[in-house]
Amino acid sequence: MSFWTAIVIIVAIVALGKVIQSRHNAMAGFGSDQDGNAVPRPDNGDAERLQAEVEELKERIKVLERIAYDDRKRLGLADEIESLRD
Repeated sequence: MSFWTAIVIIVAIVALGKVIQSRHNAMAGFGSDQDGNAVPRPDNGDAERLQAEVEELKERIKVLERIAYDDRKRLGLADEIESLRD
């Protein structure tokens, strides 16, 4: 085997290793930035679930603010809470 044949084989092995590594990272959900560093991609299903949870929490905050700051203090607090549960 000549010197140049060995160099070509080494380069081919390194290139094949990089292709396999890139494919593995893509299958595992990792992208790459401009420098070639592996960066995890955001999970859209998780983002949708978190967005729904935030909306629910905003609704709960609105209810609590209405209970705490509403001028209708003539109604009892217990009556107000019961009416919101229904």
